[in-house]
Amino acid sequence: MVRKGQSRGFVFFGLMAVAALVVILSGGRNLIAAPKQSCVTADCHSKMGKDKFVHGPVSTGDCDFCHKPIGQHKFKPTPKNVSELCYQCHDKKDTMKTIHKPVKDGNCTACHSPHQSPNKYQLRAAGSDLCFMCHNRSLVGGKYVHGPAAVGSCTVCHDPHQSDNPRMLVAKGDDVCFACHSDKLEEFKTKKYMHPPVKEACWNCHSPHSAGYKYNLKADPRMDLCLGCHKGKKKEIEEATVKHGALNSKTKCLTCHDPHVSDYPKMLRKPEMDLCLSCHDKELTDNNGKKILNMKAYLEANKDVHGPIREKDCTSCHNPHGSSNFRMLRAYFPPVFYAPYDPKNYALCFMCHENTLAADKRTTTLTNFRNGDLNLHYLHVHKLDKGRTCRACHDPHASNNPKHIRDYVPFGAWKLPINYKKTPTGGQCSPGCHQTFRYDRVNPVVNRK
Repeated sequence: MVRKGQSRGFVFFGLMAVAALVVILSGGRNLIAAPKQSCVTADCHSKMGKDKFVHGPVSTGDCDFCHKPIGQHKFKPTPKNVSELCYQCHDKKDTMKTIHKPVKDGNCTACHSPHQSPNKYQLRAAGSDLCFMCHNRSLVGGKYVHGPAAVGSCTVCHDPHQSDNPRMLVAKGDDVCFACHSDKLEEFKTKKYMHPPVKEACWNCHSPHSAGYKYNLKADPRMDLCLGCHKGKKKEIEEATVKHGALNSKTKCLTCHDPHVSDYPKMLRKPEMDLCLSCHDKELTDNNGKKILNMKAYLEANKDVHGPIREKDCTSCHNPHGSSNFRMLRAYFPPVFYAPYDPKNYALCFMCHENTLAADKRTTTLTNFRNGDLNLHYLHVHKLDKGRTCRACHDPHASNNPKHIRDYVPFGAWKLPINYKKTPTGGQCSPGCHQTFRYDRVNPVVNRK
């Protein structure tokens, strides 16, 4: 007990003397637990814990939670697979189908600083700069850069640790795109037809990072991108001698086709004939400077239409990508009034009509255009020098006469009249090439020669 009047200093030095005696008696061993020493000192790790984001054990001074001391300032080496240490506290990140390589290698500290960082989650760099420590920055070097990639938000699309989807994507297939492009998802739900590359994956056509063309498209979307898959169409277009004007227009393939979804076959933007007449609603000029009539106005003025027109199927006769035949026809159709008889000269018509129509002189079944059983198609067509072509009498689109017989046919500079009249069992014509001739299937007519 301290006596009254004794100084506190005397008491302090007395206690110190007792402590020294204890140490001596113990052989120099310190029997009193020393207070925990911090690694953060002015002489050592003075900057540790001073950054914006600090690892938990570092912030509480628990350095030996990760670094195991084995002697004075000596530590067990951290495991080569650092994740063994990290997973003592953190959930495992290597349990899914696709694992990011640093995670798979157990190298957590490739991306995260184990102590502190100015970046959230103690990342070694901010945004895409972290990714480009390994990945090539040319990924975002194109003229057009995808929004998330442009602002360094790689994790909008990719999980940095693991995923059940290829390429560490945060969702399956196109769902990762629709997470932002919800307007396209709604549009796609309402249409009957979807372009197969769209159905498979948006990145078949669009680069998810950057590209040289608008909308991050991998090639010029007006034609080059399309022909990258449509090899047959590429060959067809290149070999065509009669080109479709639409393919030389500003929008090329996109003039007629929607690249994503459509309510019409072949990804057409409108029903087939409506699409054709959206351009052929005025007089046009072909590649040779010849006039092409206003087909929309012509069809509106003529009511007896050819079967394909009635079916609104222009492409039955015309190849919309180009052809080696006049007017992009799918088969040969002479652009002249006269031609020697040869089945090849009627190839287009014989795609639908029986080729015996002009081959048999006598018939009671092949055609109603006959005088008794004399086949008048044969009579007009089956000639060695001046066989009439189909266009001599018929308009291939429409007319106001039965069987779409023409009012007149161009014969050089002359509009040669036909003057056709139909009767219940036959008919007559008074063309510019001969006097009035009549025919009757029931009571054959003898015409003047």
